[in-house]
Amino acid sequence: MLDLDIRRTPPDAALPRAVPVAAGAALPAIAGAAGFRAEAGQVLELAAPPLGVEGAPVRFALVGLGAAPRALDHETAGAAAAARFAAIPHLVLDARGLAPDAAAAFAAGACLRAWRFDALRTRDVAPGLSRLSLLADSPAAVRTAWEERSAAVRGCLLARDLVAEPANRLTPRRFAKRLRALAAHGIEVEVLGRRRLLRGGFGGLLAVGAGAEEPPRLVVLRWRGRIAARPVAFIGKGIVFDTGGISIKPAQGMEAMRADMAGAAACAGAMLALALRRSPAPTVAVLAIAENATGATSYRPGDVLRMAAGTTVEVVDTDAEGRLVLADALHHAARRFRPRAMVDLATLTGAVVSALGHHRAGLFGTDAALLSSLAAAGEAVGEPLWPLPIGEGHRADLASAIADLRQCVPPARGEGGWPARFIPDASHAAAFLREFTAGIPWAHLDIAGVDTQDAPHPLGPAGPTGFGVRLLDALVAARFEDEDHHPPVARRGAAV
Repeated sequence: MLDLDIRRTPPDAALPRAVPVAAGAALPAIAGAAGFRAEAGQVLELAAPPLGVEGAPVRFALVGLGAAPRALDHETAGAAAAARFAAIPHLVLDARGLAPDAAAAFAAGACLRAWRFDALRTRDVAPGLSRLSLLADSPAAVRTAWEERSAAVRGCLLARDLVAEPANRLTPRRFAKRLRALAAHGIEVEVLGRRRLLRGGFGGLLAVGAGAEEPPRLVVLRWRGRIAARPVAFIGKGIVFDTGGISIKPAQGMEAMRADMAGAAACAGAMLALALRRSPAPTVAVLAIAENATGATSYRPGDVLRMAAGTTVEVVDTDAEGRLVLADALHHAARRFRPRAMVDLATLTGAVVSALGHHRAGLFGTDAALLSSLAAAGEAVGEPLWPLPIGEGHRADLASAIADLRQCVPPARGEGGWPARFIPDASHAAAFLREFTAGIPWAHLDIAGVDTQDAPHPLGPAGPTGFGVRLLDALVAARFEDEDHHPPVARRGAAV
């Protein structure tokens, strides 16, 4: 993340400067002539003292906030400033006149937009923005606001870093090792390897990972908080690479399947965010990590698996592996922790991309209040969701002739059958997952289509988005941190 110092005056008068401006504010005549109306995200770059500030001319930009700006608008403005000055090593954000939280949001947006993944480049690495100076009327108050807001930014950037890693570097073993490092922040980390998965009967996760050189892992991250309550559980799909297995994917575009662990990455990033800001809410993440490869020991279409819940599942398509690993992870979270609520995140289906494109994630679930809270959190942080159904017919479609249920629905053969593109696979997958939630309030976020972006977006460059991190953090803050209803307790690993 960018180095940030918060101060009253700029460290160097010659540094480029970005100034946020709300719609309706007084503007220099040249701004109006250039068509600048301070609309959200609008940028006008000039070379003169900004808004009457005395001193030598300096390269600066006016950045629009729009009318009645929210925190997200301040973030978007900061991101627009970072995009405009992306090749400048040191940028001044002039947030004087903004409230402390708005100033912190302005800086957060710049940090999100300036993220880059250059770890594997050995040459031709262009210099870029690496340092911010944030000007504030009350630096102490802004520092407090920044500590709170920057936690989710750091969690989001962790998720982006993980998703950007290629599968030969982020194998199941190395992924688990990266997650162990979260212990430095007070998060308890437990890794279940092949032997423990066998003893626990994790038939779905073991089958999906059976064809790979490295066996699967189930990683449990736990933040104990200080409220005497059952935890909130995040469940993440962590397929480090997805060939499709025996039901192999087409070669075109398969390189993108290194991002099939974005759900697990988002859950890990959210746990980091909660730990960094010392959330009082007990939280746990259960991450199902595997590689869906092809080999002599790969599972097959037509196999019947016994899941950790004891349910038998007929395999139809080995490329529908995500719901199998999530089912075992959901069962483990429900049985071991009896959480107040469970939210799973997964790049699960192409069907949700057909329905929603690359604009929103699909939202399914069983608890109206939880779904409403998730939708509100998503709108607040710029990670929007859209509710989709789990109908009785979707569950009925999963009936199997030889097992308790089948994993998905095959395209029908012959005249009058539904081709694959017309099968509501996103709803089928949600109906399948619901079978493993043990009646606990549950929501499923199908983030296929929003986990990465092919072009720059308002809060980031092209590439991994970290979608879900800030949404989960906002959900916990809004819904599960009310200490008035739960007495604080001192626990090992808790923030006190």
